[in-house]
Amino acid sequence: MHRTGGPPGRRARQPDQAHPAESVTIAVTDGDTRVAYWSREAQDLLGYTPAEIIGRPLDDLVSADGATLRHRDGGLLDTKVHLSPLLGAAQQRHFLVTTVPSPGTGKLQDLMWWMLEQQSPSLSIYDRDGRLLWANEATRRVVGFAQSEVRGRRLTEFLPESAFEEAERRILRVGETGKPEYTELFVAFPREPRAHAWAVDVFPLKDAHGRVHAVGLMANDDSEQHHSLERMALLSEARTRIGASLDVAGTAQELVDVTVTMSRFADFVSVDLLKDVFRGVLPGPSARTGPLSLRRAAQGGTRPLPPDATPGVGAVHTHPQSSPVVRCQVTGRTVLSHLQDPDIVRWLAEDPVQAAHARTLGTHSLLAVPVRARGVILGAALFLRHTASPEPFCSDDQTVIEDLVAKVAVCLDNARRFTHERGIALALQRSLLPGRPALHPAVETASRYVPAGSNAGVGGDWFDVIPLPGARVGLVVGDVVGHGISASATMGRLRTAVRTLADIDLAPDELLTHLDDIVTHSGLPHDADDIGDAPATQIPGDVGATCLYAVYDPVSRTCSLARAGHPPPILVGPDGTAQVVDLPAGPPLGLGSLPFEAVEFTLPENSMLALFTDGLIVELGVGEVPIPVDHGGALRKPRRRPVQEGHGTQRLE
Repeated sequence: MHRTGGPPGRRARQPDQAHPAESVTIAVTDGDTRVAYWSREAQDLLGYTPAEIIGRPLDDLVSADGATLRHRDGGLLDTKVHLSPLLGAAQQRHFLVTTVPSPGTGKLQDLMWWMLEQQSPSLSIYDRDGRLLWANEATRRVVGFAQSEVRGRRLTEFLPESAFEEAERRILRVGETGKPEYTELFVAFPREPRAHAWAVDVFPLKDAHGRVHAVGLMANDDSEQHHSLERMALLSEARTRIGASLDVAGTAQELVDVTVTMSRFADFVSVDLLKDVFRGVLPGPSARTGPLSLRRAAQGGTRPLPPDATPGVGAVHTHPQSSPVVRCQVTGRTVLSHLQDPDIVRWLAEDPVQAAHARTLGTHSLLAVPVRARGVILGAALFLRHTASPEPFCSDDQTVIEDLVAKVAVCLDNARRFTHERGIALALQRSLLPGRPALHPAVETASRYVPAGSNAGVGGDWFDVIPLPGARVGLVVGDVVGHGISASATMGRLRTAVRTLADIDLAPDELLTHLDDIVTHSGLPHDADDIGDAPATQIPGDVGATCLYAVYDPVSRTCSLARAGHPPPILVGPDGTAQVVDLPAGPPLGLGSLPFEAVEFTLPENSMLALFTDGLIVELGVGEVPIPVDHGGALRKPRRRPVQEGHGTQRLE
């Protein structure tokens, strides 16, 4: 600060240097060097209003060396200050404070200042010790403090969250190394209802010689992009995880797992479907008005529920007309509501189970989405957010979840159709297989046929016990590649063909040769979908089937066998030892012109011969209780319950 005729101890300047023509009057001081007058130009230049500055010491406005002016935000201006003495009426010395704006001061500097102050990114400056020097309006708005409250304090002193500790470490490191850094923070500021995603650049502020004087920080709110990425990740996760099974309840549970456990899109999700869907029946298009009974297909939440807080999986719950689950099905549109909405208040008053659930977990918003596939509504999915997720559902959430539920609805309808087809195939297959074990005076027969779980479908495994002349008995077991109605129908045709050939008393190798000719030369279209339209006596040439045929003579205790690509049987001797019968494999049915070879051997008394496929076990015992054998040939002691095996089959182990 330069003065002309200043007080003792102050450095003086010559009058011709002190007050040039282009100088600007800043202030007038009183006898104690306190501000007594504050000009409009001073207010524009330094940012103080007259009420804020009048009465304060002049030293508050200048730098430590008294040479330059200090702005209200703490920054130093590139301008010199001059003092000119004035003699007051009481012979007290007053001073006229003037300045000569530098070329950077004035309009251009104002524009630069406004640009920084009004920038939408959060901008702030820290000294090398990490103390705040200046923050723009966006930063002050987000942080929730006035600049005077936080100037000179470290970031963690006014934002003590652990996430800001990392930002402060980077500020100190940049101040020390002079190398810029970048980080991303997901944090909620004290006065914000939800966390935001921030992209943070920390960079050094250097002079022309490369010396670091301070550290700048710029933070951009990338929350919208962050939420968009989260929504894309949710849909991507759904595409890979939902629809893997052909089970209605399993598919619904996959939706719950993706939206609750993996993505935390919701705090609780339930899927309620019409009861017809579980039986494989397509619901009718009739309007759903009044109370609606739905079966709970799946549910799940971020924390355990009390036993009586919600209907369990498989339970039927009657939803009142006011329920968003019913309303979304009646209108065909998603319901987005908050718990204070009048419709929701009325619903909870009519549904005490849901009201108890909402009270227990602190539900504040919900989405009810109709599950619609191929123009037919199958049920509804309900998504809830509790106090653990303070941000309510919004229109963006609605768009994402509608897209997701639409994809899930197609998977659910595929599972429904599979359930329907499997029921038909299973009924057809059971009608074509033998009912009770055949009674024979010299042998005892037993069979076990247990279809696989619903995911694998009904296969083409089949067997038969055929009485033959001379007290003999024919045993046949086969396997048609594939599942469903087509495999069951083809299996039935093969069984009919074998019975017809067995009636003319053919040897096992001859019977398989004729059966192979029938399969090879049936002349059917090769499209498997056309199998069901073929005559009952025809079998497609590319059916892909195996077969084992055996004839047992109880008089001579001899057994003659031949196989067409089927696993060989297992013989269990009277002493309990087991061995695989050495039998040429033979080609699968349908290849044509390839020979089959029969083997004949004697069965000891009280022995057992076991024929099997991947899906069933057929046993022939001679005076002894049969022992089940699995498809790999290993003997197992019988148990009383069926167990799940590999290859999608279920058998008694």
